Amino acid sequence: MDLINAIVVLANFVIVPATAYGAQLALGALGVTLIYGILRFSNFAHGDTMAFGAMVTILVTWALQGAGITLGPLPTALLALPVGIAATALLVIGTDRVVYRFYRQQKAKPVIYVIASLGVMFIMNGLVRFIIGVGDQRFADGERFIISARTFRSMTGLDEALAIRTSQGLTLVIAVIAVALLFWFLNKTRTGKSMRAFSDNEDLALLSGINPEKVVLVTWIIVAALATTAGVLYGLDKSFKPFTYFQLLLPIFASAIVGGLGNPLGAIAGGFVIAFSEISVTYAFRRFAAHLLPESWQPEGLMQLLSTDYKFAVSFAILLIVLLFKPTGLFKGKSV
Repeated sequence: MDLINAIVVLANFVIVPATAYGAQLALGALGVTLIYGILRFSNFAHGDTMAFGAMVTILVTWALQGAGITLGPLPTALLALPVGIAATALLVIGTDRVVYRFYRQQKAKPVIYVIASLGVMFIMNGLVRFIIGVGDQRFADGERFIISARTFRSMTGLDEALAIRTSQGLTLVIAVIAVALLFWFLNKTRTGKSMRAFSDNEDLALLSGINPEKVVLVTWIIVAALATTAGVLYGLDKSFKPFTYFQLLLPIFASAIVGGLGNPLGAIAGGFVIAFSEISVTYAFRRFAAHLLPESWQPEGLMQLLSTDYKFAVSFAILLIVLLFKPTGLFKGKSV
């Protein structure tokens, strides 16, 4: 019984939260890796693109809630998500036309794109803060839990309880659907194959008659969809605060680089590696160990390697190790 209680504690505080967080990072990292693989630059404005998409979705959600339109047990934000994706797509396409296309035509070096994306990042960050404010914004409604702690205890009779939030379940379902649609699009459609060809060899793709502007347009639309979805799911699971999305840029880039920058499969794997590392290293294992160890061996401390304040340091450490020893990542993407 103690072993089962220990497993439940681990599932409740590590496995379930890390799986949901990993799916959110994976969606964010997919956007970063698509831009790097196809447009050939590191987009530092990606975190704030997520924030913008989530902000538009929140504003539409509040309007729907005010009009009495909801999805019952599911968050109303799911109804507003397509509007958020459309607005974000217009924003990133407009940004590409105003900023990035000029450098593309000049065949500028990647570092120029990076500096330009930093400027775009600060503008987006200021825009989001100006419109929605700097504080926490909560917009989740509907049923809070798929299974609550009280229900789990009454069903199992265990001392420990497992609670699974609706936002965590939705994150996994939506992430699986989004990833499946993306891989189907890239592998089965003519446009998707054109994007892959353009990523592998730009000159050969142009000689084959592939329209580069169409590839760029479709890439930005897909990136907007992934970024907005990731931003909304993260906001539903935690809460929405513009600066948090700026901070998320580090674990998202770490996920993309650890998995292999430019490799979609690597982005997904990297997201879960970073999420499980962050949560495992910052979790206090005292309660888990209490169920497994004899009473005389009970730990006095928290059994916590790092405070939760340092969770982004875990991402940074993993990122540095990968860059030093395996710069192409786990799935052999393009070296940084």
